[in-house]
Amino acid sequence: MSSIAQFLMERSSEPRLEAPAPPRDVVDLALQCAARAPDHALLRPWRYLVIEGEALAALGDLFAQSCGVDASEKARDNASKAPLRAPMVIVGIASPKPHKKVPDVEQVMSAASGMSFLLLALSDAGYGVMWRSGAFAYDPVVREGLGLSKDEIITGFLYTGTVSSHKPPVPRPSSGDFIEEWLGPDQSRAWSV
Repeated sequence: MSSIAQFLMERSSEPRLEAPAPPRDVVDLALQCAARAPDHALLRPWRYLVIEGEALAALGDLFAQSCGVDASEKARDNASKAPLRAPMVIVGIASPKPHKKVPDVEQVMSAASGMSFLLLALSDAGYGVMWRSGAFAYDPVVREGLGLSKDEIITGFLYTGTVSSHKPPVPRPSSGDFIEEWLGPDQSRAWSV
């Protein structure tokens, strides 16, 4: 098995993160890797926000504000603490450009691919990474507070830092559980190796 395939087979999301965060040169290289994502017509339909230090508390304030008037104090408190689970959060943003041959959905997929490349590059550099989304990614208060335009979409919040303790291994499905061999219209059979 190639070193890339082996790396991918061993990759795991790591939720228990602490300082130090990846240094700027590592983050810069990881973002350069993200920019290598498949990109039809070279539109570069993405951008990223790097959040660390006191800005993490400001992001937590946005999360708490997004909870709504009926939210409990505990829910608001949990929301405000969410960004503090890591010393750095990188927000991935799909920023589609008008193009007659490249629909917005392709551009969003390109931005999401970039997030995967970013995650893999940070993991390869030895840092723990957890890609989160959830309601905060779609909330108008969070979107406005982060400066998104009406056409932009948050592809996720990439939490990164030093792994404080590895989570237990997660069982992975067999390829036969999610692959079929397509033989033509209305014809398929189980995938086997």
